[in-house]
Amino acid sequence: MTSADHASAPASAAPDPGLLDEIERYYDAVPRNAARAEDFGPLTLFVRDGAGWPYYARPTLGHEGPAATADDVLRVLSRQRELGVPEAFEWVAEHDPGLRAAVEEAGLTVHEHPLLVLGPADEPGAAPAAAERVEVRVLAADAPELAAALAVPRLAFADPGTGIGALGTVELASAEQELAADGTARRVAERITAGTTVLAAALEDGTPLCAGQHNPVGRVTEVAGVGTLPAARRRGLGLAVTAALVSHARANGVRTVFLSAADEDVARIYRRAGFRPFATALIAEPATPDGTAG
Repeated sequence: MTSADHASAPASAAPDPGLLDEIERYYDAVPRNAARAEDFGPLTLFVRDGAGWPYYARPTLGHEGPAATADDVLRVLSRQRELGVPEAFEWVAEHDPGLRAAVEEAGLTVHEHPLLVLGPADEPGAAPAAAERVEVRVLAADAPELAAALAVPRLAFADPGTGIGALGTVELASAEQELAADGTARRVAERITAGTTVLAAALEDGTPLCAGQHNPVGRVTEVAGVGTLPAARRRGLGLAVTAALVSHARANGVRTVFLSAADEDVARIYRRAGFRPFATALIAEPATPDGTAG
């Protein structure tokens, strides 16, 4: 899920329960190839093994006991502090509607993000034509552009929104070097080789201007981390990369593709790619002194 701090528009009042369960199983499965799961009754904390992305706590899959309380949330928070990992919870509002009250009682701030889906019966939107000199393709594990493609979303999320920004190729070169040096590019290359991550990028004269991923588990995948270099926004590159990821997923037997958008402005862009509003993704984090997410 995205961790940007924006409010969403209301989702459908009654999402299909089968699809909700399918996505819930996906969310439980994805961290397990790189993290260990710690049991806290109605909640599960995923803790990464070694270097890599930090994870979060979320509702325990198939839990049939009492719903999570503020005390359950506080126990998880204590463990997260002990481990020195982010104090974060992620879940789907419509699947676990009672959890919000518990995390808010425990002192966390909840942020809403539109959850959109492209189900088996949904037709993806027409792929936008790439601009002249722009090539959109899925990158191999040994692609020379890999580190730069991973750096693009990092810069995009550092300057959120849909307007043209100042960060450009100079900042990209520096961020690319950081990701190559800290092992991030190597770890993603390993995931590409293993088939757990697919990375697509829009390149102009060999320079990535937009990139994103999908992370398949069986016949379900999430499109995540699609970001455009701020200086290159307003060119349709995010839609082009998303279309490439959807096309790859469909060609490889994926039937359900979903994503969470930072806000309703971003969700409108994805609706042009054929995605439809489905539910609401929630992220809970401690508030900073200014009242924003930590």
